[in-house]
Amino acid sequence: MATVKPKPGKIFVLDTSVILYNHNAINTFEENDVAIPITVFEELDNFKKGNDTKNFEAREFIRFMDKISGKYTMKNWRKINGPSKGRFKVLMNEKSKTDARQIFGGDKPDHRILNAALKLSEDYPEKKVILVTKDVNLRLKAKSLSLQAEDYETGKVKDLESLYTGKSTIEDVSPEVIDKIYHEGFCQLSDIGVSNALPNHYFILKSAKTSALTFYNPVTSRIERIEKQAVSRIMPRNAEQVFALHALLNPEVKLVTLQGVAGTGKTLLALAAAWEQRRNFKQVYLARPIVPLSNKDIGFLPGDIKSKLNPYMEPLWDNLKFIQNQYGEEDKEYKRIAEAVEHEKLVITPLAYIRGRSISNVFFIVDEAQNLTPHEVKTIITRAGENTKIVFTGDIFQIDTPYLDAQSNGLSFLIDKIKHHGIYAHVRLEKGERSELANLANDLL
Repeated sequence: MATVKPKPGKIFVLDTSVILYNHNAINTFEENDVAIPITVFEELDNFKKGNDTKNFEAREFIRFMDKISGKYTMKNWRKINGPSKGRFKVLMNEKSKTDARQIFGGDKPDHRILNAALKLSEDYPEKKVILVTKDVNLRLKAKSLSLQAEDYETGKVKDLESLYTGKSTIEDVSPEVIDKIYHEGFCQLSDIGVSNALPNHYFILKSAKTSALTFYNPVTSRIERIEKQAVSRIMPRNAEQVFALHALLNPEVKLVTLQGVAGTGKTLLALAAAWEQRRNFKQVYLARPIVPLSNKDIGFLPGDIKSKLNPYMEPLWDNLKFIQNQYGEEDKEYKRIAEAVEHEKLVITPLAYIRGRSISNVFFIVDEAQNLTPHEVKTIITRAGENTKIVFTGDIFQIDTPYLDAQSNGLSFLIDKIKHHGIYAHVRLEKGERSELANLANDLL
């Protein structure tokens, strides 16, 4: 096959971290060319076995490359399928004039990837060669060698400070409007001085002497009052928790995100609302991604698979026990919770164990969603069947996985992209309710 000379523009060199973040990354660089060092394939071979997200991404990318390469080799530039797409190739030559292995010491995969990108810039001096990696240290090494490097931006929230909170406070509302809300249960947007609002957006309305908790109902196009209520004997302690429970209990809302620091009640409220509505669903699933301690595989932990997973699932069991303890041991509701777990009406499980199962007629809570990639969040939502409600909870500033940050994780991406839809509601919880000591730590440490 004849070599196709790349057209002027950019060549993006992808490292392993980008592929493990999004196996479809090669298709996201528009008309620019994309190159992948052979070392990346060697690294992906080590990731293809397992049930974690990174293992899934590795397998999908390998299948994808096998499909698009067809009967041709990948040593030469080939067109990426699709309109306004560039070309791709695999970089076999990792010997550049500047040898990263000698400069940094050691024949590491990262150093071979650097050499491949450096060699490419030598071969195509007329083009801008950019190394794309989610590894901050690798970006710094590249820049020290005068090689341009950047983060993978697709799926990244640009302005974190303006990330949707789901709620607003309106001051100086007319007392007559507040009275109307309490007597009639609703008012119009214009009554509170707002021209338009996002679906299911929450408002704290304040006048000189009183206030009201409300939300914008996209079905009726009105501002409607929300009443504070206990759910599974869990009483909301602040306005944000009232809003969260309203979103969780609203049958018109099929997708909910709750974002906030530890101790704001995200998981507890979601589980309490799920238990309250258990008769409306076949099952309640409470799942979380497994993030091994110190990035070690769970295999290093002692015991069988149940013993290995217990440390990761314990916080979820704690929330369930808290709800159960709102009732006496002889109370029927106390026993019902135990029976629901025994008969798998209520299931607490690692997220990886859900893959492949049908998510129909299920109240599905995904805890610690900040540790998911945008692609995995999309995968979960697109598998939702009839009569399914999905809730994502997490703290975007408490991320435990490498290559994700507050801007690039799946929870931030979801909040930013889907806020205009009528079946979605979001609440940022900011006030901790665990204890004065816990609040002090969140505020000052």
